[in-house]
Amino acid sequence: MTNAHTQSLKEAVFHAQSLIDNNQFSLAEEQAREILVVAPGNINALRVLGTALRKQQRLSEAQQHLAEVVRQQPKFALAQQELGLCLAQQGEYEVAAQHLEAATNLDASLAAAWQGLANAHGALGNEAASRAALHQQLQHSSQAPELVAAMQDFNARRIAEAEQKVRNYLKQHPTDVSAIRLLAEIAIKLKLYKDAESLLERALELAPDFHLARLNYASALHGRQRPQEALAQIAILEQQDNVNPAYLTLKAAAQAQLGELEEAVLTYNYLIEHYPAQANIVMSLGHTHKAIGAQEEAIAAYLETIKLNPNLGEAYWSLANMKVFKFDDELLAQMHTLASSGALTREDAYHLAFALGKAYEDRKAYNSSFEYYEKGNNIKAVIERYSADANHADSQRTIQVSTPALFAETSLGCQRPDPIFVVGLPRSGSTLIEQILASHSQVDGTKELPDIIAMARRLSGRNKKTDPSNYPEVLAELTPEQRLQLGEEYLERAAAQRGNAPFFIDKMPNNFAHIALIQLILPNAKIIDARRHPMAACFGGYKQLFASGQRFSYRLEDIGRYYQDYEQLMAHFDQVLPGRIHRVCYENMVNDTENEIRKLLDYCNLNFEEACVNFHQTERSVRTASSEQVRQPIYTSAVELWKAYGETLSPLQHLLQETTLNYERLI
Repeated sequence: MTNAHTQSLKEAVFHAQSLIDNNQFSLAEEQAREILVVAPGNINALRVLGTALRKQQRLSEAQQHLAEVVRQQPKFALAQQELGLCLAQQGEYEVAAQHLEAATNLDASLAAAWQGLANAHGALGNEAASRAALHQQLQHSSQAPELVAAMQDFNARRIAEAEQKVRNYLKQHPTDVSAIRLLAEIAIKLKLYKDAESLLERALELAPDFHLARLNYASALHGRQRPQEALAQIAILEQQDNVNPAYLTLKAAAQAQLGELEEAVLTYNYLIEHYPAQANIVMSLGHTHKAIGAQEEAIAAYLETIKLNPNLGEAYWSLANMKVFKFDDELLAQMHTLASSGALTREDAYHLAFALGKAYEDRKAYNSSFEYYEKGNNIKAVIERYSADANHADSQRTIQVSTPALFAETSLGCQRPDPIFVVGLPRSGSTLIEQILASHSQVDGTKELPDIIAMARRLSGRNKKTDPSNYPEVLAELTPEQRLQLGEEYLERAAAQRGNAPFFIDKMPNNFAHIALIQLILPNAKIIDARRHPMAACFGGYKQLFASGQRFSYRLEDIGRYYQDYEQLMAHFDQVLPGRIHRVCYENMVNDTENEIRKLLDYCNLNFEEACVNFHQTERSVRTASSEQVRQPIYTSAVELWKAYGETLSPLQHLLQETTLNYERLI
């Protein structure tokens, strides 16, 4: 073969590769096949052909050609990379990892191989190896030592240092998509999902095929409670790789968030069946079973989670939070050993402490129970850093703003009567009220929707927690057009969570602080105050480990003061909006159920239906701590459970003395 002919082949292969680089995969395939006609078995042309086929999702064909290249030339790093990526796209992660490791050993500069290796290790549950490969990917795809150092900080959980390094770098290189994505990942770690969303939109604008950024984007959307949009992004990713476990894991979480629980179960089961079992995946399956009401399946999943990772405190708490589960002596002894081992992270430690509190409560060993509840709460209180003084000040500002004049014009705002808001303190019967109403043929149950709180935050005008807030004073400045727009926006966002019934429930308890906003933008919505004896409500919250929010609930004094602020604010709304809010006292509902249900339905302008009395027979998903209780007939055993804890609660009882007297006048 002449030198000229050899040079011509090289140029042809180079041209075919350039077509791939420009996303012209079918043309690249055509060019590679033409080369192979002239030079059958040409290794470089076969590699290009395999890559072009892989990019077109013709994976079995691609694998055949790439495997032949690797068989002939095992030290061909790019061929090892392409074969590894092809195998990974087919879900063969263990074999894929072997080829990708071979590729990186042969040529450490192959950033795509490092990225594929990170994905493969992640699929196999090797999180440390995955993170190390991702670090290598950044190191070899970026010429910036500042970004590599930032990734090192991030991996070492030095989040503030990592963030500062990335921000400094972006000042000089504002279009570096790797830096933008890393900053967004830091924002997700800090649960600053809105910031992450904006950053990732910019990254994808600059690099639409940056798959890791798109996965992060879907994660940020999921974090912002926008599951439909998250699923749309995952669908784009699945066009390239529909068996990627990272995509499927987020897909299942978004499906569950959207209420597509059966679909989420199928996705989780696929992951468990096809990939090495991972504790977090099995635990998420348990959460989904619990929401559906499949108690036995949920318990089995949580127990399996503990087998996979005995140190995972959340698995023990998930069992405790089933309410119907009782820890046996063997499991309790295992929990004790773990609690005293000193090997737990802070997160695992507080989950386990709450689980032990519930275990001893079930055994009526109330002193031991309180000891562990207190341990768990003390850890959480340090993390949450809640300020009762700040909450009181916010409550007083709301009272000052909420005058009769503010609510005088009821013809403004969105006039649709669809929403039924159930507000109050958590653990005060809101899930029971929702289950009763959702048993009615005209009402859809949803969940604790975050939209009113998110709207209030937006109206505050704050970019950082330290910024001054315009809320609630800004409510007095809303124009008629803004009130209408906000009401319609709320209904549009809630549409994804409801069915076809004319009414739906939003049971976010903290919405009581935003009744003024609700009244202005949705003047015909119903508002139900779910109230319970102050001691029962406060201690019920104190011994409940919430998935998120409810930052006030981790010190007895804080939760007592929170109840006082709530009581005062609701009394004010009763004055300025007389008859607007319907109050349901939990003890009355327990003791005179049918009569209370009839009054509730009358307030909602709903005809009486027997299904509302037999609410425990209604089949629907319930995604709160009370999911098991509302699937049983009403019972009275927990009404005065707090009394069993005796002197340990005397400081709270003293704090709530006047509040308790006020409540006893209501029932």
